[in-house]
Amino acid sequence: MLGIDLLEVDRMEAALARTPSLKARLFTDAEQAYADAQAVPARSYAARFCAKEAVVKALRLESWDAREIEVVHGPTGAPEIVLHGSLEGRGRVEVSITHTKLAAAAVAMLVPVTPS
Repeated sequence: MLGIDLLEVDRMEAALARTPSLKARLFTDAEQAYADAQAVPARSYAARFCAKEAVVKALRLESWDAREIEVVHGPTGAPEIVLHGSLEGRGRVEVSITHTKLAAAAVAMLVPVTPS
């Protein structure tokens, strides 16, 4: 299963300015620390939000808690998805994230758990 999402960076920037509590509702402490350390935090927030939305689509979720989907950096620095809480055990999710000055995008692919 695949999921994809695209978001204009200025929409994320405006949403965060309008509703400061949005950061804590959507992003883990580690995601916030990473994004806030970047030159343009809104780009990182937009890219992480796209990754979460892409994961939601790949998993075909009807409802979800954004903090249960976490974007981390693997050993090579590439983004990886960690599923927490009720989403643990749903399978491994591969993700690719990108952004420009204007937009962020992500693609996620579910790698199903195979019984051993």
